[in-house]
Amino acid sequence: MRNRGMFRMVAALVLLALPALAQDPRSEVLRPPKGAKVALVVFEDLQCPDCGRAAPLLLQAAKTYKIPQVRYDFPLPMHNWSRPAAIYAKFFDTKSKALGDDFRDYIFRNQPAITKDNLRSYAERFADEHKLALPFAVDPVGELERRVDQDINIGRSVGVEHTPTIYVVSDARTGTPFVEVADRSQLYQMIDEMKRQAGVK
Repeated sequence: MRNRGMFRMVAALVLLALPALAQDPRSEVLRPPKGAKVALVVFEDLQCPDCGRAAPLLLQAAKTYKIPQVRYDFPLPMHNWSRPAAIYAKFFDTKSKALGDDFRDYIFRNQPAITKDNLRSYAERFADEHKLALPFAVDPVGELERRVDQDINIGRSVGVEHTPTIYVVSDARTGTPFVEVADRSQLYQMIDEMKRQAGVK
């Protein structure tokens, strides 16, 4: 009788825990886009030198494995032009997500020369190269800034504290559906393992 009572109590605790697990923000954020089995998810700051070093590696890994890369803008308060750069990136996202990501990579390539005062000229040069006109006010009603804040809030919801924060994620509901990349030299091995777990050949 006592064992049966203990079993009921444990079962009740498990049932109570299930909604909390289902509501774990990481379980929804750290997933591949629809139709993909495995992906890279990165929270990055366009003024962060280490993000600039990581960006080419992530781009190459995504191409090599033919997996999507999901990018979130996570400007840090100590960087004086990363937030406006993220707003420009969101502007180019409105033209196409590929263009927004191209802009982010362009900023990383030019990062050492960029300052708060010349950021606009770099954004104009990028727009010109892509046959676009950059409006004088790229975010007149603050919609793009709200999108940056959404990215920041998503990052905080999964515990992001630094940039870059990189995850290899899968659509698996069991096992380890996501893992943070602490050592970038292990990135390819981590993707291989995630593909194996997700049943991707």
